[in-house]
Parts: sequence; structure tokens; C-alpha cells
Amino acid sequence: MKNIVIFTGSGISAESGIPTFRSGVDGLWNNHRIEDICTHEAMEWNRDAVIDFYNDLRRQMFSKEPNAAHRAIASLEKDPRYKVTVITQNVDDLHERAGTKNIVHLHGELRKLRSSINETATVDLEGWKQDPEARHPDGSLLRPFIVFFGESVPNYSLALDIVRRADVLLVVGTSLQVYPAAGLAYAAPENAQIYLVDPADMDLSAMKGNVKHIKKPASTGVIEAIKLITEKM
Repeated sequence: MKNIVIFTGSGISAESGIPTFRSGVDGLWNNHRIEDICTHEAMEWNRDAVIDFYNDLRRQMFSKEPNAAHRAIASLEKDPRYKVTVITQNVDDLHERAGTKNIVHLHGELRKLRSSINETATVDLEGWKQDPEARHPDGSLLRPFIVFFGESVPNYSLALDIVRRADVLLVVGTSLQVYPAAGLAYAAPENAQIYLVDPADMDLSAMKGNVKHIKKPASTGVIEAIKLITEKM
């Protein structure tokens, strides 16, 4: 059974209408300073604003639907010839709503909250709105289950191990600028087949393996990449 790893970033969700954090006039950081809404310190002195920001992201997420790229990935996972693992930088649930089951979130999940004192102690959130006064069973105030700037990425070691065993690595919609997550794209074995789906020109010289760059948006590029993968395997 061939091991296919799919590494996704904000570009795949942007086609469903979820704005990316940095790009263009609709970037989520355009009207906010990172230190005001996405740091541990902000949770201490700017708690209401942080919770409002992520409540708004959740509300936006619930109004969007998975696109053709999400659905194509979910369909590939159902093919018994392959073991498919999705590793995503995204905090939305569009992969899950498309039907993907085997998924590793690197930067957290909007539909969960976590303890303020234990990064692995999470609870599911019903609906889009977090109550600022809600507490975890351990007694601490709940916070968004988001990896803030300056915090470690708990699932990075797991994701790195998965990529290092890939026969095929499909990278979709990531600028490869956010570390440590971006390092995963360079961790595939030397004999791996790598497909990069992104319309932008990118320097791929540091990537090991056989690299094919499909310069298309996610919704069409993923379908093309999966066609190439299944024809070869």
C-alpha cells in the first residue's frame, strides 16, 4: 500500500472563501496586530478581543463549504490502494466536512477550545461562540485551541515522522514561509514523488525527491495531481 501524504495550507481554503492571514486586502492580519490577538500574552491582557477575533473566524467558517480540492482529497482517502494522511496548517474544518478522516492539524482547530494550563487538554465547542468565562474541567479558563505565535507546535514531530515515510508528498496552497511547518515540505525521502500545487513561482531547489510544480489554484491543481498519482501507482 502506497503512503500518500498531503500537506495543505491556507490556499486550499481560500477558494472556499476563507481569507488567508497575510495576503491582499482581505488578509486577516490587515486590521490587527499579531501581538494583540495571537500571543499568549494577549490572552492575559486582551482576552475579550482575542476571543472575539476567533469567534468571528468560526462564524465565517460555518458559512463556507469545502471545495473541489477538499472533496478530491477525501475521495482519494477512500481508495483502498493508498494510505492517505492529511497534514494541514489550517484551523478550519473544511477537510473534515469534505469527508477526510486521517488528518493532523498543526496549528490547532477552531471547533475546539483548550485548557489555559495544558495544551493537549481540549474540549469540543458547540456552535461558533466561545463564552469568555467558560472554564475547562481542570479549572482554568478556556482559550481558543490555536497555536499562538511563540508557542511550540505540538504535532510537528508526529507530522515530520509521517512525511519522512511518504512515497508521495502532495503540497497544496502553502507559501512555505511559516516555520516550523514549512520544513515538512523538505523532509520527504529522496526517492519520494513530490507534487506542489500553487500558482505562484517558487524556489524548489532545496526539495529532495522528484518534484513537479503544478502552477494552478488548488481546486484544479489537486485534481490534476491526484490524476497523475493514481495513473502512476
